[in-house]
Amino acid sequence: MGSASEPWPVQAVHPLYRAPIGIGQLYFPTDGTPCHRRALEQVHVSIPSLATLWFRLHRFSRKLAMRAALVAGIGLFAPLAVRVLSPLLPDEIAQRVSLESAGRILEIMASSMLAVTIFSLSVMVSARQSASSQVTPRSHQLLLEDTTTQTVQATFLGAFVFSLFGIITLATGYISDRGAAVILAMTLLVIALVVLAILRWIDHLSSLGSVLETTRRVEEAARLALAARHGQPCLGARVLDHDTPLPDNMLPLRARQSGYVQHIDLGRLSEQAGADGFDAYLAVQPGSFVATGDVLMRHTAPCTSDTLHQAFTLSDARLFDQDPRFGIIVLSEIAQRALSSGLNDPGTAIDVITRLHRLLADVQSPHPDDTITHPRLWMPPITPDALMHDGFEPIARDGVGMIEVQVRLQKALCRLAQSNDQPLAQAAQDAAARALQRAQDRLEMPSERSRLSTFAQGETTQFINKQRNS
Repeated sequence: MGSASEPWPVQAVHPLYRAPIGIGQLYFPTDGTPCHRRALEQVHVSIPSLATLWFRLHRFSRKLAMRAALVAGIGLFAPLAVRVLSPLLPDEIAQRVSLESAGRILEIMASSMLAVTIFSLSVMVSARQSASSQVTPRSHQLLLEDTTTQTVQATFLGAFVFSLFGIITLATGYISDRGAAVILAMTLLVIALVVLAILRWIDHLSSLGSVLETTRRVEEAARLALAARHGQPCLGARVLDHDTPLPDNMLPLRARQSGYVQHIDLGRLSEQAGADGFDAYLAVQPGSFVATGDVLMRHTAPCTSDTLHQAFTLSDARLFDQDPRFGIIVLSEIAQRALSSGLNDPGTAIDVITRLHRLLADVQSPHPDDTITHPRLWMPPITPDALMHDGFEPIARDGVGMIEVQVRLQKALCRLAQSNDQPLAQAAQDAAARALQRAQDRLEMPSERSRLSTFAQGETTQFINKQRNS
């Protein structure tokens, strides 16, 4: 390890600081005097926090291969347990079942379950392609994470692995004549599970990949993401807005790769801020796109930036979990696809408007009484105006020539304008005014323009009277 006076390679983090290579991101003034002597004698190794590991494990558990591998592992273990269970079986029962009969049943199940597994996989792929073409490509993420589909597929694969491995154990002589009854009992149990899975699969296929079911799933994903923001609009951090005073000479933490911010471990950032004595001002939130070198956050004191980088999970796609705007955008895309000339389905667009109204009616702007669990962190909130632009603006644009869509749009926005949350109400009023102006310029028939204008004025008058009475 070199002395503190030796020059370190300069890294573009902040013009006032240099960062030594191989010791994480320990900052040194340009004169070579160390700000922190800790960790000078050892290389910093950054380990993901428990929250980050849980997020990654949660994402991995949603994959089809994970559940299928788990059930297949159980199918491998079951025949091996025959030796343990066979001595417990009464002699009169053990003598009634032969190895040949158990083997024939396993062969029948192995051949049939292979065909069923391949067929069900092809159905799943077809449903995914249908949803991507008829709804929106962004919906395939929810279809891949569908727990019913994954459980059924895992059951079929597990039954196939069980029967195949059972045939192998019988052929190698691992199972004795006494164990034939045990393997037969296990086979009957697996067959019962397969029958239940098939019945569940038949019921599930009636809606899998349909526009209505996919829209319902997207709405539920958006609702869960919005619910996580109730009472904590900044996920426990303080609100960072235009009125927030910013300290001078803050140090930027820059992105090391391009991509979408999928997850931010605010607990890890808060713990590091408390340990190193700095305040952090986040420049991004889940769903933000950053390029290499963009600022992720700014902090008020030097710290180990390798640890801070571990708190930001970046990837090539957005997720629904911490990103309410993504769910709103995907819902709006469903309406846009329905309003295209190829589909011409205003009914689906109206259904999406109704769902957006239900979702945004419960949105709460930042409030002084919100719970702050990370007092050293500041994060920009999701504004109601941004949600209005994400959800309603594209529908107002693409459905500008359809009077039925515009009437439902004005009705939903006027209802949102009556919200007790003032920023939400103002954002809805502005969105309604923009949609009305756009529609008045594009509706062809004077009667439609008059109908829409009369309807909007009536809703506004009703709102004003309600305000006066209250």
